[in-house]
Amino acid sequence: MADREPDEHIQLGRKRWLALGVLALGLSMVVLDGTIVSVSLPVIIADLSLNFTQAQWITSIYAVVLAALLITSGRLGDRLGRRNMFAVGVLIFVAGSILAASATSVWPLILGRVVQGVGAAGIMPGTLATMNAIFRGRDRVIAFAVWGSVISGVAAIGPLLGGWITTYYTWPWIFLVNIPLGALVLVGLFLFVPETRMGKAAPGLDVDGFLLSAAGFALLVFALIEGQTYGWWKPLHEFPLAGWTWPVTAPLSPIPVLLALGVICLILFVRWEQHRNLIGRSALLDPALFKIKSFLWGNITAFAVALGEFGLLFVLPLFMVNVLGLSTLGAGYVLAGMAAGAFLSAGVAEGLVHKYGPVRVVQIGLAFEAVAIALAALFVTPQISGWWLAVLLIGYGIGLGMASAQLTGVVLAEVPPRNSGQGSATQSTVRQVGSAFGTAIIGALLSVSLGHDLPRQLADVPNLPDNAADTLATATRESAGGAISGVREHDHADVILDALCRGFTDSTRTTLLAAALFLLLGLAAATRIPHTAKAVRD
Repeated sequence: MADREPDEHIQLGRKRWLALGVLALGLSMVVLDGTIVSVSLPVIIADLSLNFTQAQWITSIYAVVLAALLITSGRLGDRLGRRNMFAVGVLIFVAGSILAASATSVWPLILGRVVQGVGAAGIMPGTLATMNAIFRGRDRVIAFAVWGSVISGVAAIGPLLGGWITTYYTWPWIFLVNIPLGALVLVGLFLFVPETRMGKAAPGLDVDGFLLSAAGFALLVFALIEGQTYGWWKPLHEFPLAGWTWPVTAPLSPIPVLLALGVICLILFVRWEQHRNLIGRSALLDPALFKIKSFLWGNITAFAVALGEFGLLFVLPLFMVNVLGLSTLGAGYVLAGMAAGAFLSAGVAEGLVHKYGPVRVVQIGLAFEAVAIALAALFVTPQISGWWLAVLLIGYGIGLGMASAQLTGVVLAEVPPRNSGQGSATQSTVRQVGSAFGTAIIGALLSVSLGHDLPRQLADVPNLPDNAADTLATATRESAGGAISGVREHDHADVILDALCRGFTDSTRTTLLAAALFLLLGLAAATRIPHTAKAVRD
């Protein structure tokens, strides 16, 4: 790689901690909008008449755009100035928030989320790269732990804040809160945060690499979300494609083709990046970084953590609001168990790190997460107490706080200083890809499970005609459970309501078990991280 470690150590004294606060607040905006929508989603579905697929896009598109642009925007920040890039990102993010808040139908809301994702991509890479420049030694370890704690803590707080805002105001306010936050970040940015750049960069702009990576991520997430609509193998609907229509009579659905194209694009992206690095041209990614065991296995672990967390944040609010009949605020209180656990773990984790090292703490955290979600799958019923579910989520949050707070430092521990900016942008991208895939995969699994479990439960309802059962099952699946609330309002429909709730609960259990499996895979990956990865290098 031809890039050199850019930044000489910038001496700020105590002011660097104020700079860290500003960077953490900007990061909080990005993370918050990844999760604040989750608990408000049932209300948005009802208000804008969304179907299941559209609901997934509202959640996923933000992470998809953010993941696709993170490395590119990070490289632009290296060249143009990270504080400048951060400020532009905040302005775009606030504009996207205003657009999303003013939406009266699904497509303007999705467009607003796209613009938010573009802005977030301008904000996020600059946080880690600037911390690299202004902190050294133990202070840098503390700063990276703060970064990881913000990721886990704010992500867990998002559902509670979303539930509170949606209950006492209206759902557009979950986006409008970004206006004062953005103004505060901009003021702090120019008062306390220094401008940093890369000292010398390799020539050229890696436009081809950007296009290949963006196309690969977009194709995979699109296929995972739309698979239930267009058919996983056999075509279910016509698929419009650049002026041509994929017919229902085709022997194969477009979904496996899109999945294959996405994989091919990502393989070509890696090969192209190898070529760029070999000839000394600017590249978005140095594949040689993945030869570092702590970087490789740490990123796989981070991907699994994000898969489980964001999959849960998509499914659980739908279950709690539609099956348990909780308000959005009530669901937010339950999900706040994650935040409580994450903050509780902060004090405990510090002592464990000193005793066992950060890698072991990551492993303990993942074990906590997997066990807590497996227990939730075991105990979940249509009558489960929200308080009992919150207790289980506290256990999950404890693990999440342990794992996420230490993962950033572990991933970057053995990355050479000259590659630290690229390494931090890559691990941020991995987290965002995991969050997008978490919503897509767990959402797709929920949709498929509902298609199986709802008809099975409705078949046991006496005197219910087959066509009525099919209509109820389809309406419940396509509304992401919203139809259950409509049935609840009708008298003499208790048997049907019970069948729908049992079917949705069975599908929720399936998704929880899948999330626990992802976390176990993450734990297996974490066992491969060398224990020499103790701290971020000076």
